Amino acid sequence: MSTPRIEVDLSKVRHNTQTVVKRLEKRGINVTGVTKASCGNPNVAEAMLCGGALGLADARLSNVQRLRTAGLTCPITLIRTPMLSQAEQVVQICDTSYNTEIVVIAALAAAAIRKNTVHDIILMVEMGDLREGILPENLATIAQYVMRLPGVALKGIGSNFACLSGIPPNASKMAALCDLATETEGVCGTFLKTVSGGGSASLPWALGRQSKGRINDLRLGEAILLGVDPVTGDQIGGLYTDAFTLVAEVIETDTEPVFPPANFGDPALVRLHLVPNSGHTTRLLLAIGYQDTDVSGLSMPSGHTFVDATSDHLVICTNRSPLPVGAELRFQMNYKALMQAMAAPDIDTRLLHDRSSMRSRDIQGTSKDLASV
Repeated sequence: MSTPRIEVDLSKVRHNTQTVVKRLEKRGINVTGVTKASCGNPNVAEAMLCGGALGLADARLSNVQRLRTAGLTCPITLIRTPMLSQAEQVVQICDTSYNTEIVVIAALAAAAIRKNTVHDIILMVEMGDLREGILPENLATIAQYVMRLPGVALKGIGSNFACLSGIPPNASKMAALCDLATETEGVCGTFLKTVSGGGSASLPWALGRQSKGRINDLRLGEAILLGVDPVTGDQIGGLYTDAFTLVAEVIETDTEPVFPPANFGDPALVRLHLVPNSGHTTRLLLAIGYQDTDVSGLSMPSGHTFVDATSDHLVICTNRSPLPVGAELRFQMNYKALMQAMAAPDIDTRLLHDRSSMRSRDIQGTSKDLASV
């Protein structure tokens, strides 16, 4: 079997989706499955849909095209503000897009008219994340503009939290977003079908006891794929954290020192990951590096310690029995490492299909905030 590779347990992706869908539906919130970390992998997308996601979302048209080419006909939303140069393609393959710029919305409307269709628009509002979004005081004006344009329809509003700022939403922020939805309806005279309260970072708020107001949609990627809260990194109770596993191959093994001789005049020493050499430490060299993934986002297997990495090599050490050349080591990844690894051309993807009768030790975790039902 080829290495490096990512093993994807689709049953765990489906389970994670089912779990969050059931918890959120009690609060009147739907789940949109975000496929961008899997590069629009159709099998991962189908697992989300089978788990109860009402639709899919992605940030890149190439990923959306991959889903459409695979035959997926479900609603798909482009969640990154469309590029002006891609307006025609957005209308062709996406049902809805998140928008902030009038010039882009106008281009989408013109493209929709040429295709004799109507493209749905969700306006993104800046609520403190400082990434993309319309300032709240400008929302009504832009919403009215959308209402006047043939070819597009105002479907709703939404916001991001903890994407750039790292600050999760709170009750006051969500209440303000709900108030903006009501105010927009009053100005425009139309009902907003969608009020999207962000992504996986919004789960603690969504599963809390306070009122959800108008929020009826969350865009979930990291929570479903990795089973963790993106802000704290904590496991979400009841979810698998090992649906995706990176497998790398050992290409050298020996008992050489795990760090070079000290040169105290070399300023580069401050960057070294020094590991004490007990005399029984085995140094392992693996065929994977920064060109393949975010090495800092890998969780080392039990008994192994990270030493350093280069573009094509990962150096780790272990006090356990030495592994032979050709042996494989398995790593869990954080979200950034997963995104880079899934996009890396030299990493294969192996799909592990339905194994619903199996239980992983990683599903046993609990979280007071995120496991509430």
